[in-house]
Amino acid sequence: MNIQPNETYILELLKKLLDTPSPSGFTREVMNLVREEAEALGVPFSQNEKGGALLTLKGSDSSRKIAISAHVDTLGAMVRAVNSNGTLAITSVGGFMMNSIENEYCQIHTRGGKVYTGTILSSHPSVHVYSDARDFKREERNMEVRIDELVESKDDVLKLGISVGDFISFDARAVITPSGYVKSRHLDDKASVAALFGLLESSKREGWTPKHDLVFLISNYEEVGHGASWIPDGVHEMIAVDMGAMGDNLSCKETDVSICAKDSTGPYDYDMTGRLIELAKGLDIAFAVDIYPHYGSDASAALHGGHNIRAALIGPGVHASHAMERTHKQAILNTTRLLAAYVAG
Repeated sequence: MNIQPNETYILELLKKLLDTPSPSGFTREVMNLVREEAEALGVPFSQNEKGGALLTLKGSDSSRKIAISAHVDTLGAMVRAVNSNGTLAITSVGGFMMNSIENEYCQIHTRGGKVYTGTILSSHPSVHVYSDARDFKREERNMEVRIDELVESKDDVLKLGISVGDFISFDARAVITPSGYVKSRHLDDKASVAALFGLLESSKREGWTPKHDLVFLISNYEEVGHGASWIPDGVHEMIAVDMGAMGDNLSCKETDVSICAKDSTGPYDYDMTGRLIELAKGLDIAFAVDIYPHYGSDASAALHGGHNIRAALIGPGVHASHAMERTHKQAILNTTRLLAAYVAG
């Protein structure tokens, strides 16, 4: 089946997802957005105990069930300590280079519901003051958040209601260019979530039914390793939809659908991967088959969780993953097309 995804719907939803803060463990607001979109499409929505979303789409043959996952949680940080000078020490949520967040605007989300803005800096932020500013090591202990409030001491910060354990989200700064590029933080993996909703929207708009029952897992702890370590009973196959990486010894481009043959946890299912390759060829979808040695997915988390499933991994190509990322709308739309062809049977 060769569907035509609704480009406007997918990109508008992607922008809303990117503009909604959701570091791992702090995803209630973005899950409300997922719920609203599912309800608008008439798709049943439920949540597991961890807060991840489960969306279901009945197929014409219920003898098999296919899970399709994407994660809506992102990189971020938490307040590790309130410093004596009124800045915040941080602890990472997810794995990223400290220099990739230096000078980035952020938000501090208190447990009392207040939100404050700030900037992430090294503690030696100025070449006019610190002789080692250029070479000062960018590591967690040397990074801090400068809060946009009149604070000069730890007590000043505590009076704002900010405390240890509060979440810090990084501004996504999402832009969709006239040439079709999407540049933003957190395309890993909100671009894939938008692609999944493109599949659901297409099913409703065009009136097609998948061959087998589908369960969509929108996980919220993937960046810390256990997003889909639990999946519902009865799943036979699982396709994790996550970003494709770019760089040395990799073929993927920002316009490609990445088909991952192997990541850090080992090879994905041979037959599922082969079928995805043949479908992409048949539909003339730009794709690349790559191996990601520094990568894990929700599917690998499910396999490590002991689930008796076959699994594959695909997703839109993303440049500069876990930094200031960029993809192209064509990769997102073609990810939706490839998924539709696979589930059509």
